[in-house]
Amino acid sequence: MTHRTAQGFEPPGESYAPREGDVARDTRTSRVGRVMGHVEPFYYLRPLKGGVEWEVEPEYLVPARQSDAMSDELSQVNARSRGR
Repeated sequence: MTHRTAQGFEPPGESYAPREGDVARDTRTSRVGRVMGHVEPFYYLRPLKGGVEWEVEPEYLVPARQSDAMSDELSQVNARSRGR
């Protein structure tokens, strides 16, 4: 089921069941992370450079593209350069 929310995102139409260790993108937040585990109904992702895990419902997960991972890394580098 596809719907639009107040944030303006839509869950992807395809079913994606990531495996532990896969790199995936959370379409709600556009964050990219490594799949750390799965406890129904959530998947748990950790930022690629480490940090606090977050939970994602499966309908908001898509496989990460190489550009997603590079974009995430660049964002982190930029934030560090600004002292965040």
